[in-house]
Parts: sequence; C-alpha cells; structure tokens
Amino acid sequence: MNIIEELQRKRTQQMTRRYVLKRSGLALGALAMGAMGCSDNQLAQLPMTNHDAAKLAVAKAKQVIFLHMAGAPSQLELFDYKPLLHKLDGKPCPDSLLEGKRFAFIEGVPEMLGPQFSFGQYGQSGSWVSEMLPNFSSVVDDVLFLKAVKTDEFNHAPAQLFMHTGSARIGRPGIGSWVTYGLGSENENLPGFVVLVSGNSIPSGGKSLWGSGFLPSKYQGVELRSKGDPILYINNPETISRDIRRHAIDAINEINQESYDEIGDPEILSRMSQYELAFKMQMTVPEATDVSKEPDYIHDMYGTNPGETSFANNCLLARRLAERGVRFIQLYHRGWDSHGSNNFENLHGGFKERCQEIDKPMTALITDLKQRGMLEETLVVWGGEFGRTPMQENRQGNRNPFKGRDHHGDAFTMWMTGGGVKTGITYGETDEIGYYGVDGQIHIHDLQATILHQLGINHEQLTYPFQGREFRLTDVHGHVVHDILV
Repeated sequence: MNIIEELQRKRTQQMTRRYVLKRSGLALGALAMGAMGCSDNQLAQLPMTNHDAAKLAVAKAKQVIFLHMAGAPSQLELFDYKPLLHKLDGKPCPDSLLEGKRFAFIEGVPEMLGPQFSFGQYGQSGSWVSEMLPNFSSVVDDVLFLKAVKTDEFNHAPAQLFMHTGSARIGRPGIGSWVTYGLGSENENLPGFVVLVSGNSIPSGGKSLWGSGFLPSKYQGVELRSKGDPILYINNPETISRDIRRHAIDAINEINQESYDEIGDPEILSRMSQYELAFKMQMTVPEATDVSKEPDYIHDMYGTNPGETSFANNCLLARRLAERGVRFIQLYHRGWDSHGSNNFENLHGGFKERCQEIDKPMTALITDLKQRGMLEETLVVWGGEFGRTPMQENRQGNRNPFKGRDHHGDAFTMWMTGGGVKTGITYGETDEIGYYGVDGQIHIHDLQATILHQLGINHEQLTYPFQGREFRLTDVHGHVVHDILV
C-alpha cells in the first residue's frame, strides 16, 4: 500500500457514523422540515439559538460570588427565629406535620426541637440573627434575607445539583457555566468561572456542580486551591522555558486546527482555547491568588492565614478574583450536615465550629467589597441546598445525646447583597415553627432566574440546543423576583 492509499484509508476511517451525522446535521434537519411541510421561506423564519439575544439592556451586577454551605445549615439556629419552638421542645411531633411527607431519616414520631441558641435583633432593620454569628449581626442592614426559599429535593447531591445546575441529575451545566457562556469573561487571562472549596471534602454533588455539561468544555468551572500551587502543574518543569512552552502549544494547536478543519468538532476549538488560557494563567494565576500580599489589617479583618485551606482564605481570594474581572466565583464550604448522629453533626459540636469558620470572613467580604466600591456591581449569594426540620432527627431514637435536624426543602433561609438587590429587609415568611413558607416563597428556579437577570441575562432566552431541544438553566420554570430588586 502506497502513501496516498494509506492517507485515503485513514480518511475513510474518520468518516464514522457520528462524523457523518455531525457534518450532515443541517441537511438532515432540512429533510425533516421538508417532511413536516416547511418551505424554504418558513425555514428562514425559524428562531436561531443566539446567547447574545438573551442579554438585557441593563445589568446591575458584573459578577457573582456564591457562598454555598454544603450540607445545609439549620435556618432555625441562624436566622429564622421561632419562639413557639421553645414551648414545643421535647413534645411529640403532631401527625399533621408527618402525613404524606418524605424525610431522609426521620422515622415514626419524632420530638419537636426548640432553637438551640439565643437570638437578637440587630441594625435598623431589626433582623433576627443567632448568637452563633456575632460578626455577621453587624452587617444585617447591608443584607437581603430570603426566609421562604423552596427546593424540590431533600437529599444532598440532588439538591446541590438542583441549586447549581437547575436539575437533580448530573449532566447539566452549572450556573457559572451558563453565565460565562452568555457573557464571557472580563479578563482574558483568567477563567471566567472559578471554584474554591473548603471543609472536610468536596460537596456531595461532586465536580458535576461546576461542570459545563453539554456546553463547550471551555465554560466549565476551574477549581483553584488555596494551599500549595493554586492549580496543579501551573509552573513549567525546570528544564522547560516559557519560550519552549509557547512553541509546544503553537505546534499542538496547529495540529488541532488541522483536525478541526477536517472534522469540525467544536470541542477541538475548546481544547485550543484551553491551551491558550492555561499558558496565560501561568503568568496571572500565581499573582491573583497570592493572598500573602494583602496588608495585615485585611488579614485581621478576614481572619486569614496564607497557605492554609480555609473558608477565610477563599473569601479573600474571591475578592481578589472579583477585582480582576472573574465573572462567577463559587465557594463551597463543606461540613453543615447537622443530623445529630455524632458530635461532628451535632448542633452543639460541628455546627458551632462551622459557624465560627464562616462568621468573620463572610462579614469581612461584605465590608471589604463595600469599602472598595465593588458591592454595587458584585452580587453575593449565601445559602445551603435546603433547610432543616423543626423536629429532631430520631434515627438513633429520641434519647440521642446529640442534637440535630433532618433535611427539609419546603422552607429555608438564604441571603443576598450587592448587585442591585434591596438590602436591610426580609422577604418571605415561614409559619410559627418554620415548616412551610406562608408568604414570599421563592423557588430555586426563581432564584436562578433572578441571579441571571441581575447580570443582564434573560433566563428564558439563554438557551443551548441539545438532544433535539433547547435547554436553559431554569428548564421551563422560574420567574424573576422583582420585589427584591432595586
């Protein structure tokens, strides 16, 4: 076999069934439309997917910092004070609260559980805050509390996926991926979507929470580490100079370009852009992530210790990344699953430790952004994947020495600040024991729609074609909550 025959054979092998379908997709679509009776004029009038069409005239926020407390903190020990629960503490749960309900772990008839910590009212708004967050109580007038958030899921991984991808199943793009797909990044030398993780492990939903799903892979979140090199292999080996690295990438991308010209797979373009971004990040990421360059008063404000993996370091790092134009910054802090099955999950054990870990740095983040004039254009969102029940979890019986609550999706508290949302107010209300939302209920899809709206994106028009239909973050649901917007 001569060289020409060998090249022809290889080219024939590349003409796989998938390749033929990909290259002939428009023709097959036209044939399908013809079979449906569509004329050429009608085909020309069909709507085309274009994320530019989803952009609104005015954006109140340029970027988002989303603080996710993985494991779901108890709103009844932090923000949603219910005096009636004190009177009901230790009493059998009424049947009306159990009938037709599904719980993750509660069995039989549990006992009601009163608030485990004292509360006070703070600021001109008179917002209720637990003694567990003494620093945060000083900034309540800068915050919007959402007291009746509702989710469809009551287990961690599905609920986290639902919160961040709009679906309880893996495979959908994360909200940060949707945002960068719709808006791009303001800094071409840094990723548009960055993820920071602290706590005892990654969230239950795994890295699918910040995956790009069916969007091009260049929109997936880039996880940065706060200890050691921010990204593995960020530095070249000792024997490889930056010029050699540049020549290597150029050679690789020449091959990639030839493959794209021949095959037309858009993922090849994503791969090429990722090579280029990685090369640029070698220069920009070490400087952007070096929190040790901050002055002492900033470290005192956040409670940071450079070189550690901590929520405090990640909050400071989030501010630095926001300053440099990163579009979506996602912080996950693990360890909030307060079932009361052991001391780590005890409201008087691990829960108190988690509160101490977040209180000072999240307060400092709000204060720091405000002092720098960044809060107006930075939307900060805080919350878990669901809330906690007013009754005590009883999988170990009602004599359990630890205190904890089961998962609860019908009503929980989140807060927001900056980015054009009203502050110093509470929106939504739960019943006397915090079981159901009775006013101002916000569904997760409503929350997602509102975040996109503040970034200048119409959530109904930001779509992507996949498996025969247009997909969006909010699926076929969601309404912008205009009552909470300035």
